[in-house]
Amino acid sequence: MLNPPETSPAGRGAVAAVVIGVTLILQVSVANRLPLPGGVQPDLVLLAVVALALVAGSMTGMVTGFLAGLAADIIPPADHTIGRYALVYCLIGYLCGVASAEMDRQSVVPFFAVAAGALAGTVLYAGTGMILSDPRAEWATVSSMVPLQVLYDVIASPFVVWAVLRATRRYERGERARGGDSLSVPAARYRAMSGRS
Repeated sequence: MLNPPETSPAGRGAVAAVVIGVTLILQVSVANRLPLPGGVQPDLVLLAVVALALVAGSMTGMVTGFLAGLAADIIPPADHTIGRYALVYCLIGYLCGVASAEMDRQSVVPFFAVAAGALAGTVLYAGTGMILSDPRAEWATVSSMVPLQVLYDVIASPFVVWAVLRATRRYERGERARGGDSLSVPAARYRAMSGRS
């Protein structure tokens, strides 16, 4: 076998579920209690969905976004129409997953993609609030809160992206170590060792 084995979809789903579960706990117990100016907090769950979508693609991003949004809709203090976060996170997860195929992962582009996903998610959530006549989603309130929300998300994004990348890489390394042949060599390294170009 020349190439290491692919990671299993069930294992990747389990890692995504653990990441979202930990992020939801951190959102409710830490981020929502931060006394930040403007009365808004970073949306760690949205950042985790965007990071998972950038790592795993559009289908994982969409499913993870929907399930994470549904959990965020239900977990207290849920004071909005159920389904808003599920819709927003599902769309953002899908769009970021589609965009991930086009970006260079070795540069700072993923961090800009996370910031763009945070902006789109915040604006989309505010837009759905306006459509559903949420009294907190009036134009004056939204126009003052969205820039702060995006700023806090951008500040928190390197930490969340780093944690998600670390969790997914650790799983993939563990999966390769368990499932791979101890003598397996990646194809490019094999060609280099054998003198073939």
